[in-house]
Amino acid sequence: MPALRRGLAVLRLLAGRPGPLSAAAVARELSLPRSTTYHLLAELTEAGLATHFPEERRYGLGVAAFELGSAYLRHDPLERLARPVLRRLVDVVGKTAHLGVLHGSEALYLVREQPRQPTTIVSDVGVRLPAHLTASGRAMLGRLPAAQVRALFPGPFVDRTGRGPHNLPALRRLLAVERRRGWAVEDGYVTAGFASVAAPVFDRGERPIAAITVTFRHLCETECGQTWPELAAEARRAAAELTTRLGGRP
Repeated sequence: MPALRRGLAVLRLLAGRPGPLSAAAVARELSLPRSTTYHLLAELTEAGLATHFPEERRYGLGVAAFELGSAYLRHDPLERLARPVLRRLVDVVGKTAHLGVLHGSEALYLVREQPRQPTTIVSDVGVRLPAHLTASGRAMLGRLPAAQVRALFPGPFVDRTGRGPHNLPALRRLLAVERRRGWAVEDGYVTAGFASVAAPVFDRGERPIAAITVTFRHLCETECGQTWPELAAEARRAAAELTTRLGGRP
């Protein structure tokens, strides 16, 4: 078991660096004896999980690591892990729940679970919506660096109902409020007569990998300023559970 843990630590280190590393650097970073490091790298290279670049005297990830990653993606792990979490959330709140991810400047919906008496809403599986208008999109955007948010929204902002942020400064102000609060709110930004609350899901690197959203009927002639903390608490519990399932820290 110690050898396995050390081998996995080497793989995680190689995966987390932008380029190959020398054996000495691996030993230093992981506080391993140099002889142990060379033995681990040799075994990983033999298995195809690491690649040795003899001219550079460095090591990087191997083709087998890529194959494992590709197989992981083929199994749809995020959707499989999220579906039972969303189902339990819907059973508690009695409203539609979604799992969404960022796809550029858009929110892409991967999973939807509905109550026994569903309502027709635009955010179906496979639908993409402007991320700055959706609660799910902003739940993730609020955890990204400011420079990345700026790069995602270089031009005119898409508008659907006349509500929501219309420019980058307005989006930044809204993200700051929602980041402090702990969840994002959308009140008729996407479709008149519907509102949503959303909480972010994090991966092992504490990056916002997805968001869980609860959507429900709500009609206000103007933005009401409601934040629905009770619903948001349930969405945040579900997001924390999925974060834990993915190996992250809520």
